[in-house]
Amino acid sequence: MLGFNEPEFLSQLASAVALRPRIEELVDRLVDDGFDNLFLVGAGGTYAQMWPYEHLARRTSTLDVRAVIAAELVVSGDRRLGEKSVAIFTSVSGTTDDSLRAIEYCKARGVLTIGFTGYPESPIAEAVDVALISEPKTWPFDMQMLLFMGRLLSRRGEFDGYERFAAEFEGIPGILLEVARQAEPVAAAFAEAHKDTDYHFLIGGGNLWGFTYLYSMCILEEMQWLRTTRVHSAEFFHGSLELLEEDTSVIIFQGEDETRPLTDRAAAFAKRVSKDVTVFDTRDYPLEGISPEFRGLLAPLVLDTVMDRVSKHLERVRDHSLQLRRYYRVMDY
Repeated sequence: MLGFNEPEFLSQLASAVALRPRIEELVDRLVDDGFDNLFLVGAGGTYAQMWPYEHLARRTSTLDVRAVIAAELVVSGDRRLGEKSVAIFTSVSGTTDDSLRAIEYCKARGVLTIGFTGYPESPIAEAVDVALISEPKTWPFDMQMLLFMGRLLSRRGEFDGYERFAAEFEGIPGILLEVARQAEPVAAAFAEAHKDTDYHFLIGGGNLWGFTYLYSMCILEEMQWLRTTRVHSAEFFHGSLELLEEDTSVIIFQGEDETRPLTDRAAAFAKRVSKDVTVFDTRDYPLEGISPEFRGLLAPLVLDTVMDRVSKHLERVRDHSLQLRRYYRVMDY
C-alpha cells in the first residue's frame, strides 16, 4: 500500500488499545468520586474528533458532555466549568498552544484535566493532571475516546454490553488493517479521477459529522490547499445544496447510526444534480469480529482509515506533500 508502514500502523493502534486498563481505572475513580460535567476540549482536528463522543452522550446519557474549542473556551469561558468538572485534551504532538492555554485555564478553576498524547515529556503531558501515553504519532484518538466514553456510560448504566464491546475492540488494529487493504484500490481510483479537481463538497452526519469537518478543513484545505464546502446532512437542504452543479465533486461519508437516512436523502438529491458523487460507506467493510450493534460506534475510525488511503494517493497524483504548509506553524499568528 502506498506510503503505508504496516508494523507502525499496527503498533500505534495497539498502544492506544493497551491503555484500556488505565482508562477504566481512571473512569472508575471519577465515577466513584463524582463529577458534574465533562468537557471535551480540542483545536482543529482534535476538536472535530470530540464531536462523536458529545453526540454519543447526547443520545444515551443524562450527563452533561460538551465538545468545546480550546481557544474559545479561554476567551469566553463557561459558567458550568468548575471544581466538579473534568476536561479531556488530545494532541498528537503534545505541543498545541491553544490546548495548553485551555489546560491552564481549566486548572485555574479547579478542573481535573486529562490528556491523551504520544509524548510523555511534551508540554501537554506535563501540564495535565493525568496523562495517558500511546506510541508517538498515534492517530486518531477515537480508540482512547471510545474506551473512555464506553466505560463511563457503562458505569452510569447507560451502555449495556460494554465489556463485550471492549473485548471485541482489542482486535481493532487487525480489523483496520484489513479496512486499509480493501480501501487501497478505491482510494487510488478516486485520486486518479480527481487529481485536477480544485473544489470538493463534503456531506456527513451523526457521529461522522466531526470527521466530515476534519477531512474538509484539516486534510483537503490544510494539507492539499483545496477549496471545500462541508455541510451536515441534516442541514444540506437549508442552503448549501444551491452550490451543486453537474460537475461538482461531492464526497459523502455514510455511517451506520440512526442518522443514516438523513445522509441517504442528501446523497439521493446530490446524484440528481452532480455526475461526480462519491459515497464512502462503512457498510462496505466487514469488520470481522465486531458485533452488528457496535459497528456504528466505529464509523469515525473506519473512515479515518479509508480516507488516509485517499489522502496518500491525492498526495501522489497532485505532487503535493501532506506535510507542506504555507502558514500553519510557519508564520506567527
